[in-house]
Amino acid sequence: MRDRPEERERASRAPAKREITAGLIVFRKTPEGPKFLLLYHRGSYWNFPKGHVEQEEKSFDAAIRETYEETGIRKSDLRIIPDFKAHERFYFRRGKETVFKIVIIYLAETHEERVKISEEHQGYGWFLLTDAKKILSKHKDNQKILDRAYQFVRIKRPVALAPHPPVRP
Repeated sequence: MRDRPEERERASRAPAKREITAGLIVFRKTPEGPKFLLLYHRGSYWNFPKGHVEQEEKSFDAAIRETYEETGIRKSDLRIIPDFKAHERFYFRRGKETVFKIVIIYLAETHEERVKISEEHQGYGWFLLTDAKKILSKHKDNQKILDRAYQFVRIKRPVALAPHPPVRP
């Protein structure tokens, strides 16, 4: 959790707006090991595909929708890894407003290497665990979630996706 003592104190004085986002840690198997997809936003900000859960939407459905919107990777190109679900909770300030944010992350494998990023992103990359953790160095909670996903992939040894059928003209 990212909340600091001063954030907790501030949050206890003012009601916090609650914000829920959901996304996927997407990986693909390579000879070097699993590579994880990170999306690039301005500055030095990289993160997993994720976004706001819409009203009456389940977090899992939001994670799938946001991943498609941000990467072009369809649900049919993903194999969701069962039993993996991670949470991140923290307070932050948006102007004068205190926001309590909950991030829900699922795990999925794909064969897709190409990504079609949305207008809100400037780039993407597929990274081995050590490189992904360096890129996420400012976000310790994301590093922990990524470590957990990596261990989960190694221990569960998910069966490979069925090969995609050939495309016919």
